[in-house]
Formats: sequence, C-alpha cells, structure tokens
Amino acid sequence: MNRSAGLQSGALPSLLSNRAGPEAGAPLVFLLSAGLFLSAAAAPTLDVAAIDHDRILQAAAAALNQEPITITAYRAKLSEGGPNDFYSNGDYWWPNPDTTNGLPYVHRDGESNPDNFNRHRECLWQLRSTIAALGAAYQITGDDRYVRKGVELLRVFFLDPKTRMNPNLQYAQAVPGVSTGRGTGIIDTLHLIEVPRAIEAMDKSPAFPAEVQAGLKQWFRGYVEWMTTSKNGRDEANATNNHAVAFWLQVAVFSQFTGDEARLAECRQHFKEVFVTKQMAPNGSFPRELARTKPYGYSIFQLDNLATLCQVLSATNDNLWTFTSPDGRGMKKAMEFLYPYLADKSKWLADGHRRDVQAWDGWPARQPSLLFAGLAYHDPAYLDLWKKLPADPTNEEVRRNIAITQPILWIK
Repeated sequence: MNRSAGLQSGALPSLLSNRAGPEAGAPLVFLLSAGLFLSAAAAPTLDVAAIDHDRILQAAAAALNQEPITITAYRAKLSEGGPNDFYSNGDYWWPNPDTTNGLPYVHRDGESNPDNFNRHRECLWQLRSTIAALGAAYQITGDDRYVRKGVELLRVFFLDPKTRMNPNLQYAQAVPGVSTGRGTGIIDTLHLIEVPRAIEAMDKSPAFPAEVQAGLKQWFRGYVEWMTTSKNGRDEANATNNHAVAFWLQVAVFSQFTGDEARLAECRQHFKEVFVTKQMAPNGSFPRELARTKPYGYSIFQLDNLATLCQVLSATNDNLWTFTSPDGRGMKKAMEFLYPYLADKSKWLADGHRRDVQAWDGWPARQPSLLFAGLAYHDPAYLDLWKKLPADPTNEEVRRNIAITQPILWIK
C-alpha cells in the first residue's frame, strides 16, 4: 500500500485548530495545514471533541469527586528518602531464590514483579488521569467547576509543603540489595507529561489563580533542572533505547510549559541526531526494542513517544514529521514499519517477530502515534484505525505504557 497517497508534494504539515467559538459545549474541529490553510476537502478532518465527548465528561464527573492525591500518604519502608520523595522499584527485579533474605534482587527481563512497591506510581497515574480529564472537560465545556477541582488537586500534589512531591526522582526504580535509585526510574514520571497540557487548557479560566500557575511552572522548572544535571538524569538522557526517548519527551513537554527555548532546541537535536539516526534502523524499526522480551509492546511504546515528540516540537520552519536522515530514516519510515502490525497483529508473528511474554493480548490500543501521524501526513488510514481501537484499554501493563489519556489536549 502506498502510504504517501493523498500527500501534497513538498508539504510541511503543521497543526491548526479551528475552534467553533468559546461558548460552553462548542464543537472543536481540527484541521491541518501544509504551509497554507487547507479546506476540509483537501485534508482529513477529525472532530476529536465529538469522538471523545462522552468519555471526557464521564471521566471528569468522577474526577470532581476525587479526594486529594499525595505520595506522602504512602511510605515505602525500603526508601532512603523522606516522606515527600517519590519511590519505586525496578519493574523486572525479583527476590534472589539463592539467598535466605532474597538479596540482592535478580533481573528477569519483561516480567513485572507484582510485589514491588507501586503506590507512588499509582498516585502519579491517578493524578495524571484526573487532571487530564478535568482539563479536557473544561476545554470542551468552559465550565469552571472542572478548573476549581483541578486547582485543588494540583495544590496538594505539587505545592503544599506537607503533601507535595519533591521535584526529583532520586529514589525511583530502586533495586533492593543493588541500588537505592537509578536513572531508569525517571521513566516513571512520563505520565506527568499530560499535566502541563491540562494546566494550559485550564489556566485561561479566571478560576485558575496566577500564583498557582507560577508555582507549578517553578516545580516543573526545578524538575527539569534536576533531570538534566543529576547523575541519574544524565544516565537516563544517554540511554540507547526507549528510556532516552521518554526522558527527552518529558524534558520537551515540561520545558515548553516553562518557556525554556534552549531546552527545546536541545530536544530537537536529540530527535534528529540520536533517535532517528542512531536508534532507528533503515527500515523504520527499532532494533533495541525488537531485542526485548516484549518487542511488540516496546515498539509501540517507542513509536508513540517519538510521535508525541514530533507533535510537541514541530514548527513550520523545523518540522520533525518530515525530517529524514541522509539514508532516508525518519518518522514516516517508522510509521510505515509498524502500521501494518497495528492494523493486523497476526502479521507480526507471520513476519518472524516474537510474541511478547506479557500483555500480548492487550495491544494495540488507541495509540497516539496513529492520531498524530494521521493528521501530520494527511493519512485517513491511520485516523480510521485510531478511531477503531479501544480508547481505554483494560490491561494494566498496556495502560501504564500509554502516556496520553486525553488526545484533545494535544491537538492545536
């Protein structure tokens, strides 16, 4: 199938939102431009607000009843940090069967240990989902109830000295008997990327205090500073697989929120010089992800995060969607590699790829890469598949590997 069908030669697509008025409940229709405004007949249109309207309001209704969320409510007995410090265990580490105390833990790739300490991660997931739902609901309704609730929850999690999470992950993905915290743990805050997007949706409301926005920007500014200067952060920034992509995606979103243009330029550089030219194979696959025991899930995870980087960082004069290396590697190639396997998972095995050891039946879900690439490349096949796949997967492993829950927050 010719994945270029319908594209205009030399087009540099950028996203445009055509908003039908500020009044509550007004429908949003998102169109695409290729240097010029395109008519609806020239490019696919997708009314994300209409598609997700009911699920957004259902999630927001639950969010209005959400009790404050704080990691300080759950102490990790093995953490060397304080009550405001995030703590988690490495996913694939298990008690040592050859020692009486189970130490040091041993690695079993792709097999998540259900007995690991996960309460702080769960707080992050819950906060992300709640704030994203409130932000999305305000965006489609203009109802300040959602903003007031969001401000309440944000104050508790990020700003109140007694309940805030400190802006570092020094003790994330610790391994008993091996490490008190590792750079790989920074991937645990990937879910927070949706929080600044929701804040930006809500801060237009008079119900969003300016001092709260200032405090939140300071928190994320401080977190990026720790990410980019600490040993754990430097280790993760230089990883050679999906961990580095997830790291720089966080830096990109948080830096865009705080207005740090120098960091954004650094993120674009990493996309071009590392992720495309070094991590991607000429056929658009990612060999380091294919070598894992969950190659299908990791390939999807990697593609989603790279597509989100394109969505965040692309500009008219620097469009990452159309960037290609001298030998032809780029996002278009990556999408062409994985799309057939998203459309028909049986082809993955038929083409000689391995079945994932965990969560195989849960993939794919409504992957962000299909939406963002479908809009960027004017490709209705990507958009049609995105609409058909489940928006809210039930498999926990799949849910925690999809950072975006409310796509409307990401479409401009």
